[in-house]
Amino acid sequence: MSGMDSNMTEGNILRHIISFSIPMAVGLLFQQLYNMVDTLVVGRFVGQQAQAAVGSTGPVINTIVGFCAGLATGASVVISQRYGARDDRALSRAVHTTIAMTFLLSIAATIVGQAVIMPMLRFMQTPEDVIAESNTYLSIYFAGISGILFYNIGSGILRAVGDSKRPLLFLIISALLNTVLDLLFVLAFGMGVAGVAFATVLAQILSALLILYILTREHGSYGIRWRHLRIDRDSLVIILKIGLPSSIQSAITSFSNVFVQSYINYFGSACMAGYGIYNKIDAFVLIPVQSISMSSTTFVGQNWGAKLPDRARQGVRAATVLSIISTFVLGLLVFVLAAPLMGFFSPEPEVIAYGVRFIHIVTPFYVMICFNQILAGALRGVGDATMPTVIMLASFVVFRQIYLAVTKAMGAGFAAVALAYPVGWILCSTLLIIRYSGSVLVRSKPAK
Repeated sequence: MSGMDSNMTEGNILRHIISFSIPMAVGLLFQQLYNMVDTLVVGRFVGQQAQAAVGSTGPVINTIVGFCAGLATGASVVISQRYGARDDRALSRAVHTTIAMTFLLSIAATIVGQAVIMPMLRFMQTPEDVIAESNTYLSIYFAGISGILFYNIGSGILRAVGDSKRPLLFLIISALLNTVLDLLFVLAFGMGVAGVAFATVLAQILSALLILYILTREHGSYGIRWRHLRIDRDSLVIILKIGLPSSIQSAITSFSNVFVQSYINYFGSACMAGYGIYNKIDAFVLIPVQSISMSSTTFVGQNWGAKLPDRARQGVRAATVLSIISTFVLGLLVFVLAAPLMGFFSPEPEVIAYGVRFIHIVTPFYVMICFNQILAGALRGVGDATMPTVIMLASFVVFRQIYLAVTKAMGAGFAAVALAYPVGWILCSTLLIIRYSGSVLVRSKPAK
């Protein structure tokens, strides 16, 4: 073991989950600063249309980045299991296969990203006063997409072995750089949306270089030896078996949000800007459950690899309780402080009004997210990635689109569109509770 990794197969369970989740949560906090600062700068210093342009690009970016992130999840599970089993040779093969795979993904994501920008913007019915700046932002973002892919993969490798501190440090550095460059490019150079995009890309590239540097210098079996960089067929098959369902789920779910965005766009640029700001606030509220979910996946993966199913189950229970408490508290604060939070990002009364309505409709349902995130993460930790993917696709894509189509046909308005997310969360959590109750993790007995 390196001094920065963590063996979760022994010691206090709650302490492991909390100590692993806190750096993850802080890391996610700084990751959200990328888009938050972008939204804040363009809203305050460029204008409502620019703010709508940046805020509406999320579904397009997440469709491609989400697919690649799913493969990173698969790699992380494989690495955590091999680390828990103390299989150094297999662990090294998985790491080098993951890095080689990321090079190929970066090339593909750059090409595909540039190709789909305008078709996706047209498909979302992006208003004419917004579409040009959305195109500018996305073109620059996808040109430098390899930065975020390599950071996500590299940090996934470190988290799989219990090191969530160094990914956090690099994310803080890059988030601070992004803030400085945002202000420099927009205020000093007058680059507008293009300046915000360049700032984001350059900061992400820095975080990728830092994490690759650390992995290269790592002496443990999960360190990168560039002369050994190749795709191991057995490792790739297992990574794809676990990661591909997550990739497909992330990509299709993000693509389905393109449909949701098209419904939002129908209400005009003020609603688009309000929705974009709400999404930034929403992302902050969900940071604890996301970090605890990732902690749960690593914890379950290591203990499953070490043949300790009872300890893995205890970790899932602890993670669920922690996520419910933290999400409830943050959701309540956001609900009460909705208006001043919206006003921080935009001085426009109409934008603020739309954002407050989104917050008041959606936040009461946040606790439901805890069940689908923690249980899906736990199931992936034991290699059961297919069924969580099927359940999430059925809930977040199929059911949600049917719901939107039906409510639109019935002439329902803004509130019905805002409820599209909560109804999907409720269905998904219900189905995943049923799946987890009958899973191999629940049924398994400790090895004798």
